[in-house]
Amino acid sequence: MITLTNVHKAFGPNRVLQGVNLTIPRGESMVIIGGSGTGKSVLLKSILGLVTPDRGTITLDDTDVTKTDRDTFLARFGMLFQGGALFDSMHVWENVAFRLMRGPKALPKAQAREIAIEKLRRVGLTPDKADLFPAELSGGMQKRVGLARAIAAEPEIIFFDEPTTGLDPIMSGVINTLIREIVVEMGVTAMTITHDMSSVRAIADRVAMLHDGLVRWTGPVSEMDAASDPYLQQFIHGRADGPIASVR
Repeated sequence: MITLTNVHKAFGPNRVLQGVNLTIPRGESMVIIGGSGTGKSVLLKSILGLVTPDRGTITLDDTDVTKTDRDTFLARFGMLFQGGALFDSMHVWENVAFRLMRGPKALPKAQAREIAIEKLRRVGLTPDKADLFPAELSGGMQKRVGLARAIAAEPEIIFFDEPTTGLDPIMSGVINTLIREIVVEMGVTAMTITHDMSSVRAIADRVAMLHDGLVRWTGPVSEMDAASDPYLQQFIHGRADGPIASVR
């Protein structure tokens, strides 16, 4: 569904992406792993059109993302942001329904609220949370609200940016399970950026290892542990010694 071909991006002398080739199949969950500063976020921003590659192409359904109508293009996506990115001056349900109440196809407030409450239920939050403000919720609840917002408009593609950052191991497991269930139920194409190997094993159909601006390994998550790539093995096992340490 999404194809990146020889994608390069530099910021001054800092060459972040150095020829990325990657295919994300329709209806599958792709997880991008790699250390800090390896280009994962720039890769995501490039797909969304927030960053323009210096070279290479990115296509969605065989159409160059730089040549599509931006509103139509972005309407196909949902996003769970790393820090939640909830609007603190809006009630929970208004955060969830934010997209639904804007644009040429905006829904009436009552209908948008009804959908928001339905999505909150889907992520395990009761309707009484709808009229609270984000600051009145725990970190785990805020992450659930972010997930409800990501699915509110029934997107075809959902991006998850470090979905378990700042959560304890139990809540991380809850969020991972919710993400996996929702991806399967909705049949969406998903792309996740994470350092958390428990998330990788819970969420992924396929995994791509990004290091030094290149995809070093990609394949089914079931083949990850047996793969011979030294970059991948060092990262997934958290070893201090290996090719990643030698270049830092």
